[in-house]
Amino acid sequence: MSASAKRLIVGWQEWIALPDLGLPALKAKIDTGAKTSALDTHSLEPFDTSRRPRVRFHVRPCPETPELEVPASADILDRREVVSSNGVSELRYVISTHLSIGGRQWPIEVTLANREHMAYRMLIGRQAIRTGLLVDCRASFCQPRLSYDLYDGTSRTA
Repeated sequence: MSASAKRLIVGWQEWIALPDLGLPALKAKIDTGAKTSALDTHSLEPFDTSRRPRVRFHVRPCPETPELEVPASADILDRREVVSSNGVSELRYVISTHLSIGGRQWPIEVTLANREHMAYRMLIGRQAIRTGLLVDCRASFCQPRLSYDLYDGTSRTA
């Protein structure tokens, strides 16, 4: 297989999935200027099991349907100081999860943040961009379209 055949081309915005978190469809912004990926979450609640620290949270994947909430939990990898695009520094939980785009899947680190006033529930930073992934900043939605219908079968426009 040639190098170009192995390459996955994505636009500056794409439909993605985070299957480990029960999120089969999210619109994400691919941001090569951001170091870290970020997921919009709310109701963050750290808790400990006998073996490891974890965090519970909720995700509202569809901006037009705020009543749709997906509960999730994950192991806490770290807490890091992250400077947002507006220059504000914030201490965020960091988790690991699998990112799925265009039929390919790989593990990424994600910070949990309040992005409810942002256009995209998920931001994919450059640490999550794998070898073989090419970002065409002039293009949008190069990979197959997913649907918010995957959450409950209710038709929604995207």
